Amino acid sequence: MKNDRRARIKEEADRLANSFVLAGALPVETDSLLPADVLLDLYGEDIRARAFVTHDPMLGEQMLRPDFTVPIVQRHMAEGAEPARYTYNGSVWRKQMGGRSTEFTQVGYELFDRTDPAAADAEVFSLFAGMLAPYGLKVSTGDMSVLLAAVDGLQTTDRRRAALRRHVWRPTRFVRLLERYGGVTEMSEGRAKLLAEVAAVGAEGVVAVASAQQGLRSEAEVLARIAVLQEDAAADPISAEEVAMVEAVLALKGMSSDVLAQLRDMAVSFPALQASADAMEDRLQALAARRVNVDELPFAVSFGRTNMEYYDGFVFGFTAENRPDLPVVASGGRYDALTQVLGQGRSIAAVGGVIRPEVLVSVQEGGV
Repeated sequence: MKNDRRARIKEEADRLANSFVLAGALPVETDSLLPADVLLDLYGEDIRARAFVTHDPMLGEQMLRPDFTVPIVQRHMAEGAEPARYTYNGSVWRKQMGGRSTEFTQVGYELFDRTDPAAADAEVFSLFAGMLAPYGLKVSTGDMSVLLAAVDGLQTTDRRRAALRRHVWRPTRFVRLLERYGGVTEMSEGRAKLLAEVAAVGAEGVVAVASAQQGLRSEAEVLARIAVLQEDAAADPISAEEVAMVEAVLALKGMSSDVLAQLRDMAVSFPALQASADAMEDRLQALAARRVNVDELPFAVSFGRTNMEYYDGFVFGFTAENRPDLPVVASGGRYDALTQVLGQGRSIAAVGGVIRPEVLVSVQEGGV
């Protein structure tokens, strides 16, 4: 029985990969064992909780491939010319909860083309939507750049904006920061106590306070942290109007054409949203040109904030609505910022997505 299922998954994976090849993608392979430092720099230490890490005496810390995107981007930057389309078909490894398999197959499609971002987004989404149309899946879309633009438009310090951007993918932490920066909630008791001690001793005594707080950190690190806390405490709170605006952006949800109209209205009083509204309109026009009914295409600004950490623009997902026990069938989006990090300042416009064939097989077996 297990062998039969594995054969079905492989057959489904090969079929999907062939469809991407027919769409113009070049099949590529990547190493299964990747340098851990690159992935840790991108995702932070959080990835250690989900990835399998080992140490090689010659190569140093290595990680079993948690996805294909990073090595595909690295390969393209080293060898590829634009525009370029790639497809891949292979295993990835992640630690799982609830008894799910730690090794599973990903079949994906990546497009590198900076000439027309809206057209590229539409190409990738419509390709996935067409391939998955027979399965009656629930479609979700969003756009991370809308919330990021709202954050960038806040009248506050660069450090606060950077902190909010960093926690966009951690919704609870993001809201707590926004409320604290807006003066809705007070700073923690420990932080208030430390700042009071520093204020009491003045510049001459701050080193002594830092030494008492040192622990495993160096004195210089503690002093730098104290300076950051002092700067933050001295900053004016984000206005109630701007906090309300960010909350309204987070709540934007509905059919894509309706959300665009709401976003246009919000941009009148908050111009930082204008570029996102323009980009969304361009994308919807490109989708409509590919016969996607944008009047019935769901959109939510908050979609993708918990499981699509390196996407910074348009995002999409396909799920089996009546099978909540199953993981997402397919997901994808735009990740221009990731390419800039990997390229050390040299960016490549990129959008792509993955399908999990074993989940698709489960959908076929159990129905939706």
